[in-house]
Order: sequence, then C-alpha cells, then structure tokens
Amino acid sequence: MQSYTIGQAARLLGVSPDTARRWANAGRVATHRDEAGRRLIDGRDLAAFSVEVGQGAHTEGGEPCTSARNAFPGIVTAVTLGDVSAQVEIQAGPHRLVSLLTREAVEELGLAVGTRATARVKSTSVHIDRG
Repeated sequence: MQSYTIGQAARLLGVSPDTARRWANAGRVATHRDEAGRRLIDGRDLAAFSVEVGQGAHTEGGEPCTSARNAFPGIVTAVTLGDVSAQVEIQAGPHRLVSLLTREAVEELGLAVGTRATARVKSTSVHIDRG
C-alpha cells in the first residue's frame, strides 16, 4: 500500500507540514514509522482523512481553519442561481460583497437570503463560510 510522508500529506491536503504534523500528533490521522524513522501515513488513512477535511471537519473550536485573514460576517441578501454557477451577495455592516461561486457550493452551504454567512477576502478572491 502507498504511504505518504507528513510533507507529502500536507501538500495533498492543502495545509502546511506543521498543521499536518499537529493533526497527526493529536491522533486525527494515524501514522507509523518507516525503517529510516520517518513518520508515514497509509494511503487509505490519508484518503479517508482528506474526505473528512473536505467536508469541513477540520475546524478548531467551532471555527474553520483558514489562511484568509479578512473576514466580513454578515447576512446573505441575494442569491442568483444559474445552471452551474451562482452569485451571492452579503451585506456585512456597511460593506456589500458579491461572490461568484458554483451552484453546488451554494447548495452545500445552504446559502439563502437571510442566512448568516462570512465572506473571507484573500488577495483578489472572496471565500464564503456559512454562519
């Protein structure tokens, strides 16, 4: 079976090696050592954990783990659904934020007018978290 180092697992999970190491130390994903003493994660365990992470189970203290620092908590004021894409508008205090994302993402997040949501801005991208 394929095994992955902590660094390889981190790249596949889209996190830093330090985060992957902390998750392993906390027992969130099982590791074993190879003959050289490196910590490895079995491919099946990593696959299952990546699904868990992808479903939002990677929160700490109820807050999502994210590198986006500029958060605008607000309320969804408009949702326009297309066949594949969607447009979501959030009013966050005096700020109106508009994000284009997939219809699937809008449906998975349960975004609708009146729903609390947080727009996260990093560089030129706007990320939306529900709640």
